[in-house]
Amino acid sequence: MGLVFQEVAMLVQQILRTKSDDGVITIAPGESLAKAAELLSSRRIGAVVVSTDGRIPLGILSERDIVRELGRRGTGCLTDRVEAVMTRALVGCTSADSADAVMEKMTEGRFRHMPVMQGEEMVGLISIGDVVKARLSELAMEKDALTGMIMGS
Repeated sequence: MGLVFQEVAMLVQQILRTKSDDGVITIAPGESLAKAAELLSSRRIGAVVVSTDGRIPLGILSERDIVRELGRRGTGCLTDRVEAVMTRALVGCTSADSADAVMEKMTEGRFRHMPVMQGEEMVGLISIGDVVKARLSELAMEKDALTGMIMGS
């Protein structure tokens, strides 16, 4: 008689539940890169979603996007509008996606933030840090379950 160990994948909706409920931080496409950098710094976040209404994402702007422009053009770029520098081709996920699937998309696309979508509307934002934390939690639970099976408890 063999033991059956069923892996239960952590879903994006579970990750969102563990995050503080500040909502998704957004910025209007017409704001300056300086304003975006100030927002990222004051909120201690790595990316901001670009949106006119806070629900429909038009793009995303990360610290790396701003640093890349600073490196290319110097501080003169800080007066540019966010929409000129943002990444427009967003890759999103749904609350039903697994942490593993999201991690794979992020790794392949080499990005660290992903909007969680319900249809055309954004319902959350998750980072690679959120996904790694969820995976570590899953691995700890699996370890505990296996240890319990081995020890007979």
